[in-house]
Amino acid sequence: MAIRYPIVPNTITVHLGKPDDNAKNVTVSFTDYISNVASSEIYPTWPVESLKANIYAIISFTMNRIYNEWYRSKGYNFDITNSPIYDQAFVYNRSTYENINNIVEEIFNNYVVKGNSIDPYFTRYCDGRNTTCNGLSQWGSVSLANQGKSALEILRYYYGNDINIRYDAEVGDTIGYPGYVVRLGSAGNPVLAIQRDLRRIRKNYPAIPNITSTLGIYDEETVNAVKKFQEIFSLPVTGSVDKATWYKIKYVYTSVKKLSDLYSEGLSESEATFLYEDELNYGDTGIEVEHIHYYLDAIAFLDPDIPRLKTNSIYNDNSITMVKAFQKKYGLPVTGIFTYKDWDKLKDVYNEILKNLNNEFVNDLYPDNFLSLGSKGEDVVRFQKYLLSICRYDHSIPGVRVNGIFDDLTNNSVLKLQRDLGLDENGIVGPILWRKVVELSKRN
Repeated sequence: MAIRYPIVPNTITVHLGKPDDNAKNVTVSFTDYISNVASSEIYPTWPVESLKANIYAIISFTMNRIYNEWYRSKGYNFDITNSPIYDQAFVYNRSTYENINNIVEEIFNNYVVKGNSIDPYFTRYCDGRNTTCNGLSQWGSVSLANQGKSALEILRYYYGNDINIRYDAEVGDTIGYPGYVVRLGSAGNPVLAIQRDLRRIRKNYPAIPNITSTLGIYDEETVNAVKKFQEIFSLPVTGSVDKATWYKIKYVYTSVKKLSDLYSEGLSESEATFLYEDELNYGDTGIEVEHIHYYLDAIAFLDPDIPRLKTNSIYNDNSITMVKAFQKKYGLPVTGIFTYKDWDKLKDVYNEILKNLNNEFVNDLYPDNFLSLGSKGEDVVRFQKYLLSICRYDHSIPGVRVNGIFDDLTNNSVLKLQRDLGLDENGIVGPILWRKVVELSKRN
């Protein structure tokens, strides 16, 4: 498991106007943006600790907007505006002050957190002379710095004694909509994020059915919860999460938890803990490693450019060799480290194999979606036929009806097989169990 802490972005897209103004969007580096705002809002002659406190507030406000996808979840194609009424002052192409730039370079990947929360705190602030607010006073911070208070003490004076700084946050690409429709049978961190958000939204909208699974599998419970959410918020009722549903879920989740508010409910480490690592490298183990090996092996069986090497549940030298060959062939950075971008491409290539193969071999291939209680269709029929072959010689298996419905009988048989094979008894058919069942079905 991995805690997905907020990531400091490399760049930020700024709308040069109020949200609904017909204005230009510009994309600048995150550090340039912070230096620009700081140079536009505060004075370089202020005490160093005052400057740092204000820059921490600017960074955290910005990170809050990006992390919660505040504007993108409302359908806008930018991260923040340059309107002080809504956000912060940003003057495109203005010059910035050297001492402010130096402080920004030093602390740009540190942000403010409150209590036990890990999300960037909504550090509301105002100048303290022309306007006052329930937050940091920029001019007031000067007086406190002159009294000898540190930047953290200044922040705690305005935001509370449970304020802290998260230092040295990761810098990279922020993670939002995964770029594909998440649906029945999908798995991974995007599913976990949807399920987590819907469980919290349900507290405010109890008509949404509960989701009990914590395995990151998009099951029938998730389908029903998504359908009710879509019905409540006037979206097409499909049970799948496309871009519009994804961002609506994000917007409602942010709203009910008040994540863009001084009185935020906050996000705990447990809420940001995901089953799947964002990248896999030498020595990593687990089910996601086995999944990658399964897909690579199937592709390598048909593609001579990908070496077919022996693999197991450990990401080893063979894994790196196969991943590098795959990355090279499909125009990805050739690192041998497996990332989400590689995962998306791997599944795309695998699905092309499923579509283009028209022989008996394709029936043995895993269909690229998890099967569980309630699943229906031809993929279930294929699995049930393999299961039936096993039942003919292993009478300890409860049995199966080849009806295309993953019913209770199929579920009980899957649980028995998982117990016999030493796999997690969760009733879910993934690529590892699928391969085992295909192999067992061909014994007699």
